[in-house]
Amino acid sequence: MKKGLLIVNADDWGLDADTTDRILECVEAGSVSSVSAMVFMKDSERAAALACVKGVEAGLHLNLTTTFSADACSSRLSEHQQKLASYLRRGRIAAIAVHPGLARAFEYVVNAQMDEFQRLYGSAPERIDGHHHAHLCANMLAQRLLPAGTLVRRNFTFLSGEKSIWNRLYRRMVDGQLARRHRLADFFFSLRPLRPSSRLERIFGLARGAVVELETHPAQPDEYQFLRSPAFFNCAGGAVIAPPSVFLARPAATGER
Repeated sequence: MKKGLLIVNADDWGLDADTTDRILECVEAGSVSSVSAMVFMKDSERAAALACVKGVEAGLHLNLTTTFSADACSSRLSEHQQKLASYLRRGRIAAIAVHPGLARAFEYVVNAQMDEFQRLYGSAPERIDGHHHAHLCANMLAQRLLPAGTLVRRNFTFLSGEKSIWNRLYRRMVDGQLARRHRLADFFFSLRPLRPSSRLERIFGLARGAVVELETHPAQPDEYQFLRSPAFFNCAGGAVIAPPSVFLARPAATGER
């Protein structure tokens, strides 16, 4: 069995100053090992500078659904993103059906964020996920807008009985499609719900023998308090908490999940 790894990632780095600061406190406490950075947001510039100074490992948190809030964002980019947001907010069908009329808007908005990340962080992102998981929508997959070889966030992991069989089959199909072009963690969970504690103990247990990504949002008071408490480390037990670069440094295994 390959060596396990627990990637504790905080989303929304750069969304606003309060969010960035709370995430940074968790990084410095050792409970968060990496962040997903938003561009064209109020605190994006400062967050990028902090990441450089503090050595925070950042990937791109691709934003197709929440209005860009940075003053420097162009009206053209905002208009294209609003078209995407309006479409993706319509419901589940928007995520699983390709919209040919929005293909150029998807390409423009994704490429603009990739370029802005490179400008702010000095290199192209090696890891990409999506705000509200919109990077998994049908247009993104069909247009192959994410660079091949990058580490991309997979669907949430659910066990038998937690979701319908059709839901789990669809997620498995999407993950299989992603795996043909990208690196994926073996499992992906959210930190919430925090109770029962047996849930997190099971997740941390998986991380002793597999690569597990845990999504966190320290801007939420309950998650922030848990990540800053001894209870988090007690629950993590022997799991190795490390940034995604440790996983990316390993050779890609044949048939890696």
